[in-house]
Amino acid sequence: MPYPLRVALYRLEHVPELHAPALVVAFDGWVDAGTAATAAAQRLAADGPVVATFDADALFDYRARRPTLEIEDGRPSRLTWPELALRQARAGERDVLVLAGPEPDYRWHAFCEAVVELARRLDVSEVISLGSIPGAVPHTRPVQVMGTASRPELLRGGVEPGPEGTLRVPAAALSVLDLALSAAGFPAVGYFAQVPHYVTGPAPAATIELLRVLGNHLGTEIPVGNLPEEARQIRARLDLATAADETMRAHVARLEERADEERAPTGDDLIADIERFLRERGSGGSQRP
Repeated sequence: MPYPLRVALYRLEHVPELHAPALVVAFDGWVDAGTAATAAAQRLAADGPVVATFDADALFDYRARRPTLEIEDGRPSRLTWPELALRQARAGERDVLVLAGPEPDYRWHAFCEAVVELARRLDVSEVISLGSIPGAVPHTRPVQVMGTASRPELLRGGVEPGPEGTLRVPAAALSVLDLALSAAGFPAVGYFAQVPHYVTGPAPAATIELLRVLGNHLGTEIPVGNLPEEARQIRARLDLATAADETMRAHVARLEERADEERAPTGDDLIADIERFLRERGSGGSQRP
C-alpha cells in the first residue's frame, strides 16, 4: 500500500485524473464579508474528495482560531480543529479544484509556494479567487461584483476591473496567493462581491451572485439550493430594521441614490468602508443588523 506523500506544508492524499482544472480559492477574513465567498466556494466543493490537506499546526494560531470542544453529559468528547483542504469538484463539464476555508495566520510565503507547487503538479489551467468586501452599497439593490485579473481580457460575464487608480488596502492571504500564482504563469482572475457595510451575519444574496458569476466564467450554471429563500428572509429583516430607524432609513436612501446614478465606488470609498469594517471587528463594535 503506497504511503501518502508529505511535501512542504501539505499532504497529498491522492492524485485524481483531471483535465486542465480551474483552481477556485476563497478564505475567510476581511475579504469574506458576510461569509459570501467561502460559502460560494464550499457550495461548489460540496463533499468532493480531498486531494490535499495542509499542515494546520504550521498555519494557524489556535489562540486566535480556537478548536471547538464538544462536551456530552459533562464529558469532553471531541475537538474540531480548523482545517484547510483542497477538494476535487465538477462544474458542468469542467474539472475544478477548490481551496476554501480559514485564512492562514502564519507562513504566507511558504503556503503560497506549496499551492504553486500543487497547481503545477495538478496541471491547473487558471486560478479564480472569490471574495466579498464591505461597501457603501444598499441591500435594496442588486449585488455588484468587481473584478481583478492578471490580464484584462480574462474577466467574463460582464464583470469590469475596478476601481480605477491605485488602491492600497491591508493585504489578505488570498491576494498574496493570487500574485504568487500569477507570477508563476497561471492566468488569474478575482471576483469580489460588495456587501452592505451595515450588514452583519451571512449575505446569501452575495453568495448567489458570486455563484452566478463563477458559473458564467466556467461556462455552466452552479446550483444555489435554498440560498434564494435565505436571501428573501434576510432582505425582509433588513427592510423592517430600516423602516424602524430614521437614521438608518436616511443612510440607505443616500446609498440608493448613488446606486441609481450608477456611480462606481472610488478607491477612497472602498478604503473608508474597509477601514470601518476592520475597525469595528477589531474593537468589538457592533454593526447594525
